[in-house]
Parts: sequence; C-alpha cells; structure tokens
Amino acid sequence: MPPTEGRDKSAVASAGTPNGRPFKVLGVQQIAIGGPDKTRLQKLWVDLFGLEITGTYRSERENVHEDICAMGAGPFKVEVDLMQPLDPDKKPAVHTTPLNHVGLWVDKLPEAVQWLTARGVRFAPGGIRKGAAGFDICFLHPKGNETFPVSGEGVLIELVQAPPEVVKAFEQLALS
Repeated sequence: MPPTEGRDKSAVASAGTPNGRPFKVLGVQQIAIGGPDKTRLQKLWVDLFGLEITGTYRSERENVHEDICAMGAGPFKVEVDLMQPLDPDKKPAVHTTPLNHVGLWVDKLPEAVQWLTARGVRFAPGGIRKGAAGFDICFLHPKGNETFPVSGEGVLIELVQAPPEVVKAFEQLALS
C-alpha cells in the first residue's frame, strides 16, 4: 500500500515523514553527465533536445568545466549539467562515469546530513558547501566503508538544499 493511500493528503503533509526522518526528498534537482568533450554532449542535449544553456561553471579543485542546461520551468525545473574534465588525467574524473551524479532537492539539508550520518551513510569529503548553481549541497559517497557502510552503491548522489519557493511548490503539489 502506498504511504498516502487511504489517508487524507493534508494529514500526511503535516504528519512528518516515516521513521522520524527530519527531512524530505522533494524531487530531482539535476542530473550531471560527463564526457571527454562537452561539445559532443551539447549536440544531443542542446541542439537536438532543445535544452537551454543557462550558465557555466569551472572549478580547478573539482576538475570540471560544465555547461548548466535547463528543462522544465519554475520550481520544477531540472538542471542537466554537461561536464568535461579540465585535465583528463586528474581526479575527480568527471568524464569516466557518463552519468556522473544525480542531484535531489531536500527541504532540510543539515538535518538530512546529520540523520543519514547517524544511520551509517558515507558522505564524500567537503561537507555542506555552495554548489555550481549557488545552492548548499553535499554528496553521498558512491562507495561505503567499514565505518559508514551505506552509500550510493556506485552512484554519486548530490543532496541540494531546496530554496523556499521549491519547498512550497512541492508541498502544494503533495496537497493537490
């Protein structure tokens, strides 16, 4: 039975989350796709699919040069980041995993990190910080270890603090 089946949706929205989770995953914020040459990625995503390039991001520390594209609109807009490494021989190697990472909107990022860490989730180094789009972010590590065995099981997952208008839009959607 789905968690909302047989219950009033407004009661679900105000009841919090299962298992005492102090945050909600609201939706997909972004997908990041890596390749050796982002112009080849642009042919599909920009030229053929029609996504708009809304910005660029370059970071020596993260070894990335990316085009930030968008699909959808308003609070339900999803970023598609087309990434290439600044130096293909350095780490992180943003091009060696074509689906580099998935970003998820969360309503309370610090609470999410604290709660997930207490349950054995391994986070990548760097902690909570500003991401390319200006939102606070952090990454779940793709591999667990002895201390923190829970991970993305090979997938890098980015948690992104949703701004108030996105939180509100998803709350309204849940009530409709």
